[in-house]
Amino acid sequence: MSSASLSPVIETLKSLVSINSVNPAYDGPGEREIATWIRNYFEQAGIEVWESEVLPGRPNIIARLPGKNPERRIVFEAHTDVVTTQGMQIEPFEPRIEDNRLYGRGACDNKGGVAAMMEALRSLKAENYQPNCEVWFCAAIDEEYRHRGVDHLVEELKSGPTPLASVVAEPTELRAIRANKGVLRWSIVTHGKAAHSSKPHLGINAITDMARVILALEADEAQLAKSTPHPLVGAATCNIGLINGGLQVNFVPDRCEIQLDRRLLPGEKITTVLAHYESVLDKVRVQHPRLKVETLSPNLTDEAMETPANAAVVTAASQALEKINLNPEPAGVPYGCDCTKLSRAGIPSLIYGPGSIDRAHVAIEYVEVDQVEQATNFYREFIKSFD
Repeated sequence: MSSASLSPVIETLKSLVSINSVNPAYDGPGEREIATWIRNYFEQAGIEVWESEVLPGRPNIIARLPGKNPERRIVFEAHTDVVTTQGMQIEPFEPRIEDNRLYGRGACDNKGGVAAMMEALRSLKAENYQPNCEVWFCAAIDEEYRHRGVDHLVEELKSGPTPLASVVAEPTELRAIRANKGVLRWSIVTHGKAAHSSKPHLGINAITDMARVILALEADEAQLAKSTPHPLVGAATCNIGLINGGLQVNFVPDRCEIQLDRRLLPGEKITTVLAHYESVLDKVRVQHPRLKVETLSPNLTDEAMETPANAAVVTAASQALEKINLNPEPAGVPYGCDCTKLSRAGIPSLIYGPGSIDRAHVAIEYVEVDQVEQATNFYREFIKSFD
């Protein structure tokens, strides 16, 4: 595919992918450069745009397309940060197009969606189209780490009319997503007693004690897998992702820690889930009275989202998808994203974008070119469909 034959949205996507916007949490430069590029893009298109600094040198970029009724607002949101490039098998910031695929870090997660939303606003502005509702587009920072960009946006939105809807760009393979899982991450620690490894009977092995805890959690996960799945997002899951214990091989370890990732279903509450796992630990304590185990405070909590099927944001999305001959049936996904924060702020929300989540964060990341173009059409039609 020659450069001369590229559509405007793919030209934009190439420019975005060429910018290193790896989140600083993963040893990257952050979003400053890409924010400047996006701001200039909207300025050149004659669209009102401003920076909203979230962290030093890390602003959200917000563009506004005026509507006929300034008291009615809808929000498009897409994140500009990407994950680490370590382990990639392609050049991360040298976008290449081959066989309907654009390769590069962030091509799928999430710059395909960013570019499509940007082109939707630019093209409508160029056509002098004025929507019924004003449209805010936010290119947000920090989704890949602590979602501080969308948190800042939620606060900024409080100064005006509560948005009637939000659409968050993530790779959904062009399906409108009205439900997704939440996430709870926390640690469990066992405490033992240090001793020389030549006399282990003088110590208490925290790793051995943690093994008992892990077996109990494994049995609980088996029961969780048998529980009734949510019709859109499936079953809840719990994964032990990290373990750390001991100081060196000739010590009896006096401490062991595991980190857990629990995916939450719509309707599940953090307090209820944590109470359940405390009851699992209580059973281990009864079986092994000497064992000392504690639960640390969560380091990430994000409850799930489920937008009603009859919400205006869902029906407008279905209408837009029908107009462009794509599947209009709403679906669900197992992953989390910025959408849950907007939903908890009282904004009916859905997720929609090009590409597959299976190609996010991987060694060879790409997004389908035609899906980016179709996503642009969807965002345009959604703006027109939302009354």
